[in-house]
Amino acid sequence: MTLSRKQSITAQVFQLADAVLVWVAFLIGGQLREPVRFVLGMAGGGDELLASMSWILYVCVPFTPLLLERFGFYDRMRQKTLRTSVGQLLRVLVVIVLLIGVIAMFAKWADARRLILGIGLIFVFMLLLVRDRLTTRWLKKRGSNSAARERVVIAGSGREIDEFLSQLDPEITADWNIVDRFDLGLREVDEMFDLLKDQAVGRVLFAAGHTEFEKVAKAVEACELQGVEAWIAASFIRTQIARPDFDMVGTKPMLVLRSTPELSWELMSKAVLDRVAAVLVILATLPLWVIAYIGVRLTSPGAPVFFSQMRAGRYGKPFRMWKFRTMVANAEDLLQQIKDEHGNGMDGPVFKLDHDPRVFRFGALLRGMSIDELPQLINVVFGDMSLVGPRPLPLYEVAAFSKMAHRRRLSVKPGITCEWQVGGRNQITSFEEWVEMDLHYIDNWSLWLDLSILLKTIPAVLFGKGAK
Repeated sequence: MTLSRKQSITAQVFQLADAVLVWVAFLIGGQLREPVRFVLGMAGGGDELLASMSWILYVCVPFTPLLLERFGFYDRMRQKTLRTSVGQLLRVLVVIVLLIGVIAMFAKWADARRLILGIGLIFVFMLLLVRDRLTTRWLKKRGSNSAARERVVIAGSGREIDEFLSQLDPEITADWNIVDRFDLGLREVDEMFDLLKDQAVGRVLFAAGHTEFEKVAKAVEACELQGVEAWIAASFIRTQIARPDFDMVGTKPMLVLRSTPELSWELMSKAVLDRVAAVLVILATLPLWVIAYIGVRLTSPGAPVFFSQMRAGRYGKPFRMWKFRTMVANAEDLLQQIKDEHGNGMDGPVFKLDHDPRVFRFGALLRGMSIDELPQLINVVFGDMSLVGPRPLPLYEVAAFSKMAHRRRLSVKPGITCEWQVGGRNQITSFEEWVEMDLHYIDNWSLWLDLSILLKTIPAVLFGKGAK
């Protein structure tokens, strides 16, 4: 089975996890060796235990995942039955035993240590089977949850779309929520802009081999402007769009036109580091949470301590963002009045104002020290936000974007901090310049860039640089 880049990385993750489980299984075997020998009435065998079996670990830990891959253990994990998994595991263990047997003949392996191998292989079978069954159950549960599936659009002619989908493995399409079958021959490309915006689409797959070239190119442009991946099941398009690449959907070669960071170990590390760091920062700043909670409760009684608002997440998908409340309880109702009386410190659809009269005194202190932003760490833990990324905007501000290209800043997860915040946000009053900084971050993203922004955020927070 030909794997896409995403499937390949997922399989590698499971191989790494299985290698760890093999090591754990033999560790258990080493610990249980003496109790089992005692029960069986066998003489003591010394204290060598697993240390004397280290060469077996060098064989089993790396080779077991490789053999599992060879026997298809990581293929079609959602559709696999218990019988299939058991059969694959048994075949792998037979090969492992034969391999160890051949090595043992030359190494003159002591009989007493066979007990560790036997117990270890039993636990290898049990642990890997349990992991496999839990994975299958999780994948099926995720596939039954439409909210967890990737939202995609299939574009092309009706016949081409039907043919494309019929040739795909159900294992592939089970992870998709096909929000629309967009017939490029019958519908205007302008509809594509609204569809991507309204449906929070993450990917458009073009099965358009016989569709007019110009129409396909315009549809690809609609994807590019909004930062949505365009996957084209054809090789006839030649374009200057950044980072063209090839990937696989089942056995179909696809030309991918990406204007966002592609899936990689670096991007996966960012997701892990986000959550781990968010939890650690929450624990380290708990005293500040307590001070903020008590301060807001005492200085602005009669209203919630926390403020929540629906913001636009990745691809514009709404999520509820949390902050400590720093404004009067009816701040949202007063927004238009404040705009009329005080104007707007930013041009464009966003609203920023120095010395906003809706901010109460203690709230201004929280803002000056960026303590009001701490609850957004909860959004990071739940995966709605990242530590670093374009700032999430309210839904009504996103709806007021004057240029469709502005939506490309929505093509990555929003963040708590960004280049705009650490790069002099008091001096920047142009929304175009703000978006330009966000797009520069997206186009040049790396894990090191995130770390450098986080390091710049620390003095910005400590000295209240640019806080509004």
